[in-house]
Amino acid sequence: MLSEAHFSGPMKHSAEILPAVHKLLVRFSRKPKEIEHIYISVGPGSFTGLRIAVALAKTMHLANAAKIIAVDTLDVIATNATDYIKQEKAKGLVKIATILDAKRGQFFVAAYQNKQGRWKKSMPDCLTTARQFLENFAGNSQPIWLLGEGLVYHKDKFKADGIRFLNERYWSPRAEKVHLLGWQKALAGQFADPLTLQPTYLRRPDIKEKQSAKQKSAAGDKD
Repeated sequence: MLSEAHFSGPMKHSAEILPAVHKLLVRFSRKPKEIEHIYISVGPGSFTGLRIAVALAKTMHLANAAKIIAVDTLDVIATNATDYIKQEKAKGLVKIATILDAKRGQFFVAAYQNKQGRWKKSMPDCLTTARQFLENFAGNSQPIWLLGEGLVYHKDKFKADGIRFLNERYWSPRAEKVHLLGWQKALAGQFADPLTLQPTYLRRPDIKEKQSAKQKSAAGDKD
C-alpha cells in the first residue's frame, strides 16, 4: 500500500471522498482510468456512509469497468487486533468481539476466534443490546476482548467479569485493513456483482422504518 488518506472529521464522506481520490492519483502520477479495483466496506455501519461507498464503487465500475471487492466492516475492525498483538506484545488474545453503535440502544456485533493467526468468526454479524451480549459472553473463564467505535460512548455498558478492552487507538476501521482484506478476496477472484451489490444494513434505514409504520397505520385506519 502506497498511502492512506483520512477524512477531516466524522460524516465527511460525501464532501471529501472524490477530492481524496483525486489527490492520491495526482500524488502518484496516476490517471482515473488506471484504477482497476475498488475495495469498500459494505457494513454494517452508518447508512449514509455505506450508501456513498456503494454508489462510488458502482460509478467507478460504470465509468471505467473497475472491479469491486466488498468486505465486512466488522471484519475490518477485527484485523486491528492483530496489530495490537504485535505492537503491544500481547499474549493470550484468543477471543475478540467488534462493536459498532447501531443507535436506539442497539449495537452491531460480531465475535471472533484466533485460529493460526487469523480471526475466524465464531458469531456472525448481528444486532444486539449490551445486556444480551453480556449474557452470552461475560463471566467465561477465557476473557473476550472488545474493540470498535461503538465503545467510544458506551464502554461502561460492556464492563463485566471476563470482558477486556483493547486500547482505544485500535477501535477504528482503517482503509489499510479494507485493502488487506479486499486484496485477499481479489486474489481469490471474489469480486462483487456491481448490479446487485447492496450495503449490509442488518436493520433497515430509519426513513424506511418510519414509512413502514405510516403504511401500517394507514392500513389500520382503512380497516
